[in-house]
Parts: sequence; C-alpha cells; structure tokens
Amino acid sequence: MNNSIKAKPALSLRQPIISASKSALLLSTAALLVGNVVHAQDIDEPIVLDTMQVTERASDTNPYAEEGAPYKAKISGDKRHVAELAKTPQTITVLTQTQIQESGKEDLRDILAAQPGISLGTGENGNAFGDRYVIRGHEARSDVFVDSIRDPGMTTRESFAVEQVEITKGPSSTFAGRGSSGGAVNSVTKQANTDYDFNKLQAGVGTDDYKRFALDSNVAISEDAAVRANILLVGADVPDRAPASKKRTGFALSGNLHATEKLAIVADYYYLNAHDKPDLGSYIDRDTGKVVKDVPAYAQDEDFLDTTVSTYTVRANYKVDDQLSFQNSMRYGTTENGYVVTGIGAATRDVTDPLAATRAATTSFSTHQGWQEVDYFVNQLNAYLTADLANMEHQFIFSGEYSDMTVVNGAYNNTNTAATNCITAGRRGVSANYCGQDANGNVVDDINSLLGREITKGDQDSDYNVETISLSAMDTVQLTDKLSAFVGVRMDHFDYDNTVASRDRTTGIVTDNNYSYDDTLWNGHVGFVYQLSDAGNIYATYSTAANINGGESDVGGNCGYGGICGDTTTIAQSKPEKVENIEIGTKWNLFDEKLLATAAIFQITKSDVMEGADYTSEGTLNTGENRVKGLEVSLVGNITDDLSIQLGASLMDSEILDSVNDDSIGKKLANFAEQSAYAQVRYQVTPQFSAGAVATYSSEVFVGQPDSAASEDLGVPSYTVFDLFANYEINEQLKLRLNVANLADKDYYLTAYRSGTFAYIGAARNTKLTLSYEF
Repeated sequence: MNNSIKAKPALSLRQPIISASKSALLLSTAALLVGNVVHAQDIDEPIVLDTMQVTERASDTNPYAEEGAPYKAKISGDKRHVAELAKTPQTITVLTQTQIQESGKEDLRDILAAQPGISLGTGENGNAFGDRYVIRGHEARSDVFVDSIRDPGMTTRESFAVEQVEITKGPSSTFAGRGSSGGAVNSVTKQANTDYDFNKLQAGVGTDDYKRFALDSNVAISEDAAVRANILLVGADVPDRAPASKKRTGFALSGNLHATEKLAIVADYYYLNAHDKPDLGSYIDRDTGKVVKDVPAYAQDEDFLDTTVSTYTVRANYKVDDQLSFQNSMRYGTTENGYVVTGIGAATRDVTDPLAATRAATTSFSTHQGWQEVDYFVNQLNAYLTADLANMEHQFIFSGEYSDMTVVNGAYNNTNTAATNCITAGRRGVSANYCGQDANGNVVDDINSLLGREITKGDQDSDYNVETISLSAMDTVQLTDKLSAFVGVRMDHFDYDNTVASRDRTTGIVTDNNYSYDDTLWNGHVGFVYQLSDAGNIYATYSTAANINGGESDVGGNCGYGGICGDTTTIAQSKPEKVENIEIGTKWNLFDEKLLATAAIFQITKSDVMEGADYTSEGTLNTGENRVKGLEVSLVGNITDDLSIQLGASLMDSEILDSVNDDSIGKKLANFAEQSAYAQVRYQVTPQFSAGAVATYSSEVFVGQPDSAASEDLGVPSYTVFDLFANYEINEQLKLRLNVANLADKDYYLTAYRSGTFAYIGAARNTKLTLSYEF
C-alpha cells in the first residue's frame, strides 16, 4: 500500500469523519482504560480482543472502481444507474483512470476510437472538426456528456480530469434525452473528497518532442471541506508527421463542502485550451479505391485547430432521510472552436503547364475551415426515493431538466499569398495552383509554407438555439428474489430556432433563412435481470431514442449530416427519427467479483430517417430506415491477483432497409466497422514491476454520409496495432511507466471523408516515459 496518500477510513459523503489525530486519541484512551481494568481486577487469563482492521485507499482513488481490480468499475458515476454495473440490463463499457493511463492514450478521441463498436467520423467545411464518434453505426458527436450533463459543441476533449469514461451502447434517450441513437459517452470527472489527502505529480517525455506535465492534488481542509486541483501542460508533435502538433493547457478545480449533516455542495470549474496543428493524413486514389501511402507531412505553417472550453458546475446533494434525497446540478459553459486545416489530393497538370508532358500527375492542396461559439446553461434536478410497495423494494428516480443551448457558426476568410508553382484543371476550370511535386517528381522543399495563408475571421453563417424542458421517471424494482426490473420514461419538449445564411453563387447575395418549430419527444426503457446464481444473470432490455430535424448544431442546412432537412415552411412537418433497440445478454461476476464477463446480442432499428430536401416537391423526408445487428462480448478485471485484463470484441452487420434511393436498399451503412476488438493485459511480474500489452483491431471501413449507404469502392483497410507498456515502482512515492505505441510501426488508417479527399493516418511508432511522484 502506498503510504504517500494520507488516507482516512472510506466513508460515504453523508457520514461524519473522525480525523486521524482524534482516532489515535480515542484508541489510546481505550487502551489505557482496558489496561486499568485488567490491572484493577488482577485477571490472570488474558483478554483476547477482536483484531481491528483499518482499510485505507490505494493510490488509485477512483471511488467507483472494484477494490483490488484496477481495470474494473463496480458502479457507474451516474447515480441514476442505481444497480451495480454487473446487474444493469444494458451494455455499458467503463474505462477506469488506471486503464486509460496505462494504455498511453490521452485524448478522448483516441481512447474511444480503440474501443469495439466505435469508429471515427470526419469533419469538412460544412461540419466542424473536433471529437466525432460513430457508436454501433450511428453518429454520436452530440451524445457526449460530462458528469451526466450534455457537453455540447465540436471540441477537443482530454482525459486529465477524468476518473472514468462510460460508454453506453444502444439507444438511451431515457437518460440522455434527444439523440443517442447508437449510445452515449459520459466522462466522470475527478471530485474533491474529504476522506483523504494526496498529491500526484506526473512528468512525461518521449519521442516526437513529447512533453506532458500533470498534477492531481486533493486536500481535506477539514472534516467537512476539501478541494481538488488538476493541472495539465502538454506539447508534442504528431508522430512522424511534424510540423503537425498538439498543445494542451488545462485546469480543473473541485470543491466539496458538507454544509450540514444533510447538505453537501460540490462546485467545480473546468478549463481547457487546445492549440493543434492537425494532420489530415492521406487520401484515397479514386481509380484504385486504396489509400495512398508515403504522403509527406504537408501541414501548413498557418494551420490551426483551436479549442477553448470553460465550464462552471454546482451540485447540491440533500438527504432528507434514508429513503429520500435530492441532487440539483447547475452548469454554465462556453466553448470556442476554430480551424483552418489543409488536405492533400491527386491532381493533374493542365496542358498549359510546362511540366504537363513529362509529369502530369501531381498533388494539390485543399482548405477546410470554420469556427463555432457555444453558450449553454443546464439545470438538472433528481429526486431519489426508496419505497416498499406491494412487498417489493422500489428505487425511484424523478428528474426534471432545463437546458438552453446557443451555437453560432461561421467561416474564415483565407487568402493564399505565396507564388503558385503549377497549372491544373479542376471542377472550376484551369487555374494557377500549388503542387506538391517539383520537376523531378520529388516533394517540394517548402511544402509546409507553400500556400502562405493570410487568415481572418469571417461572418457567421448560422445562429442555432434549442431550449428544452425534460421530465423523466425511472424505477428499479426487485420483483422476486431472483428477478429485478428497470422501467423508465422521459419527455423532452423543445423549442428550436436556427437562422441560416445562404449565399447565391452567381450574385453573391446573402439571404437569412429562419427555421423555427417546437415538438415533444417521448422515449422509454424497460429491462429485466434474472439472477441465475450469486455470480451470474441473464437480462433483456428494450429502449428507444429520437433525433430531431436539424439536431446537429454545426451543419446549418446540410441535411446529410444531421442539419436541417426541408425549407422554412415545411420543417415542422418532419417527424423525429425513431430508434428502437432490443438487447439480450448475460453478465457474470467471477473470482470474488474481481472479473466481469459479459455477452450480448442486439438489434438497433432506425426509422423515419430524414433524407432529401423537402416534402412538397420530392416527398423525401422521413423516408429512410436502417438496421444494425450484432454481438458484443467483454472481459474486464482481474483473472488472478497479478493478471489484469480489459478485453472487448464486437461483430456487427448493417443494412439499409428503406430509402428514397432504391439503389441504396440492401447496402451497408457508411463509417461502419463490422468487426472490432480491443485487448489490454497487464501482469504483475514482481511487487515492483509489471508489464502489459495492448492490441487494437478494426475491419475495413467504407466512407459516406451518416445514415447513408457506404461507398464500397472507397474506404480504409482493416488493421491490427500492438502497443506495449511497463510499470516500475522505484519506491512507495516514485514510479516509472514506459509506453511504446504501434510497436511494429504499422501504416494504418482510422477513417476517411466520404469522397476520399482525406484519410486519417494512425499514429506512427512512438515512445513515452512517465515519472510519477506522490507526496
């Protein structure tokens, strides 16, 4: 046990805490009294007292983890999941802080991309770059939550202040509200705790100019108050793709106050500034359908992807008695996200180019840009009631939520000022251009400063606002000794308003179009768990979700990416997209509850999918339907005291069932990996040394718009990547961790844009060495 953590007996937030000095005084006094009694009574026989055990927390202070199994979470960080994860009738993948850190992954995008059943989406001019995920075949870029409150906007997300990441698979609008067609992601943050004091300092260095500094400090000011601070500084080049790089500055502060025996208040502030120079990777050769390899690192000196996130959250927990308690969470946040990035693609020199006869084939560059500003307020009230009705124990949750989210999107003005070096022909005719190869076919010397960009912030092109009032009721009830049930229903009433600017390409005249309507969504969830034994159960669940017309805030009137379908007069006629999920599974808590094994089969059907442009002339809204069927298995926890594992695999099949385009029917969904797997294994070789390996697999992914048929001629191939890590404990305070990612230095690609214009390159081999000091 690491004694650098000044631990106190683990208590709930509602229990009084006795300080270490007071405990010592009480124990000493008790010993003196016993000694005096024994002496006074002159008893010859010894008195045998029960052994007193004081349990202290290990250096992993995650309050949701299974003790002794650092990769396994016992409970969800979302209190609305009242049952343990092993008894929850739904697939929920939980990644603990220890597992995340040992994997060597830091950005939420990289953490999720490795998980089975999840693939990445891409951004383009019409929709913002940022963290984008596809869960079980369905877009989830707006289904990201922090401490159970929606985290809106397209941003870069880091894990430095995260206790664990929870991925709910399958529709879950009862918890999440609108959206969540394929699932949702909830990051549970690190909170101040009065139970212990610690300071954890991490400093990392590595290849590709990698540097990372992180501090996690928790101080119990008194028995009733504590503060916790997390600080982050990161700088690194993208492995083997410099000058592409990333920089992070982050700060998270949490305060916890037990104002009375019944009232606890938690307040936190989160700030992250990410300044990246992204690399859009390679592109797909449209003649061969394959990704072009050995593309040079071409990011321009002026390129950037900047994110600034600032959020304030206050939670009040009030316990009336053992049966009734309340939690009110209030958050205000702002997000700014802006980018100007460069892509590369095949080009052909025009006959007027001096090199056309000898070297017609070349590459040229594209520009992708946009900015977004988000302002939002949320207040969520939950009432937790335990009651015995009809001789059955019920755990009710009644919730009310109000949210007001405003998103303003716009564009940048970009002028390329450097001299052109070639003449190419394209969709807009023959023009002077910038080419990546010289007269000998070699990469030009000044490729990273080739364009000479001059960038200014331009006008907004959409002003998006959604105001939502939500009410929900949930009940977890023990029907018999072996059978329990979960039932939930949720109502979301929203008022939608979006003003979208459209520019006439011929005249240049800008017109503002206002889309405004309101509607009410109803969703439900019911699940049953039958306990086969103390260790294992089987379950069945049915859940629904709904997406609204124009629900994605970053795309204005681009219907194909979740933007507005139809015109200003017909938007209210559109139905919500409906999603239904059926899942049957089994969960087994093995080896003294240190290992959780799960398996589930599922079917997600999405109907009333919005396609096309309008009702009146084309009749193409709410005409689509698709289905995803699959099997997912996982194994997480400790197989032995020394062997830890997190393993997951997903086998899925997708199909377009109905579409306004008959040619799409029967085809597979875009951005969809049919098979994916992840395994992370750690073995404690000696008390001081442990070693582990990570394997990530994904089958091929074909490109296209969300909810559309995949372009089976364009895609990225399957891949398997192996990583290694090792931990060495120098002493109780000082530890070393070594991570080697992509051990074989394999070329692989994560996803591609629908036209193949760019394909994200997976990280090349890289090495990090992290020194941790606890005091």
